[in-house]
Amino acid sequence: MTMTQRRTRPTHRGRRFDLRATAVFFGLLATALIAVGFAVRALAPAVQRRPVWVVVLLCVAVATLLAHGRRRRRLSAARIARRAGEALEQATTTALDALDTPAPAPAPARTHDDGVPGPGETYDYDLLDPDEFEAAIAGLCVRDGCTRVEVVGGAGDLGADVTALTPDGRRLVVQCKRYGDDNKVGSQDLQRFGGTCFTVHGADVALVVTTSDFTAPAVEYAEQCGIVCVNRDALLAWSGGRTPKPWAAGAHEA
Repeated sequence: MTMTQRRTRPTHRGRRFDLRATAVFFGLLATALIAVGFAVRALAPAVQRRPVWVVVLLCVAVATLLAHGRRRRRLSAARIARRAGEALEQATTTALDALDTPAPAPAPARTHDDGVPGPGETYDYDLLDPDEFEAAIAGLCVRDGCTRVEVVGGAGDLGADVTALTPDGRRLVVQCKRYGDDNKVGSQDLQRFGGTCFTVHGADVALVVTTSDFTAPAVEYAEQCGIVCVNRDALLAWSGGRTPKPWAAGAHEA
């Protein structure tokens, strides 16, 4: 008697489960997550100052997504773990390089070689301290043709901060007042300067230059004494070359 032989379905060999590789993968993944968490917490202030950190974190996220997306190529757990480790190492290196790179310095104001703006250019005098402001005014005098320009301000200066000779040979004496908008130059300031600029310093032209403004009594006193008042608007116009030089406004007659 002949017995029919039963066909058996071929068994497909599945991929062997590699416990060691899987353990390595999850170990590296846990280590990466912990490291990223500590890094984000420790470097949060640096991230606010340096937006490049956002780019670095995005690179880490993209690298992780690419590693998971390549599962369709049936990569082994060991290869995935290796790729994840390489991506983490590269991201860490990039982050350390970014941390070591100094933040770019802010762009300086456009100036001539003598440190003052040229005609038509802008300059923020509010960023200067009183000594720097005196130097900036001296620079404007140099730019506009004055000679023998000196910054003489300091203790015992008797009201003179900058002295020079104008292009036509007159002696120029300048007092600089680096004030805020809410602090105007008053008549007492003008009286103290008026008592020394002509008799002590021998000024032919006396200027009081301020980053603020003058009170009405101060302007009245200056007109009586022949002192030229240069307020904030006039200073910016002079600095930008949009007005005649302030020493052209008048001269003291002995």
